[in-house]
Amino acid sequence: MPARSDRTSPGSACWYRQPVLWLGMAVLAASLAGCIWLIALSMRHADTPLNTSHKVFGVPVSTHSSRSPQR
Repeated sequence: MPARSDRTSPGSACWYRQPVLWLGMAVLAASLAGCIWLIALSMRHADTPLNTSHKVFGVPVSTHSSRSPQR
């Protein structure tokens, strides 16, 4: 009786033949591209400071509410 080999064929066990790994790499690449896009977008369109005198949850809304430092 010939011996059975439980090993799969050599080509089917390669990492690049696993679709789950390609899906994971695609998700990683998309998230990195999204992070870079958000950083570029935030550098292009800066927030305008609000000139208000009230506080939200005890935190000043703008940085202009404190006195300027003495030199």
